[in-house]
Amino acid sequence: MSLSTLAQVAAQRAGKRLVTTNGVFDLLHAGHIGLLEDARALGDMLVVALNSDESARRLGKGRGRPFVSLEDRARVVAALRCVDAVVSFEEPTPEALLGALRPDVHVKGGDYRMEDLPERAVVEAHDGIVVVVPFREGCSTTSIVERIAASLEG
Repeated sequence: MSLSTLAQVAAQRAGKRLVTTNGVFDLLHAGHIGLLEDARALGDMLVVALNSDESARRLGKGRGRPFVSLEDRARVVAALRCVDAVVSFEEPTPEALLGALRPDVHVKGGDYRMEDLPERAVVEAHDGIVVVVPFREGCSTTSIVERIAASLEG
């Protein structure tokens, strides 16, 4: 998201509750959709922050990850009815971006613990809240990749 897009989000936000979430969103699946719908239900506008390809690689999610390029991941996520805007970030975590957006609510999936979220301090510093929504068991890109690999072995 460029500065002009950030300005557009700020203009659209007027009087609206802004919700953010972030992640790689590689191989979009039902767990991602559930997280995004849960996040959107907490406010009036949802901005999704995607790890850039290099940022995603640095997370150590596995060889060849992300499988889907940032451009394609952004296009797929932006097409979802519950998403209002998509932005990317180069750092491992989105603190700088969240400092600029100043969301009212920042959402993470239940595979994260509140005390382990570095972005929590940034969000809470401007009176925002962080919400961890329930994890959907078996709904992860890693589990999908493992099932595919197992099916190819046998």
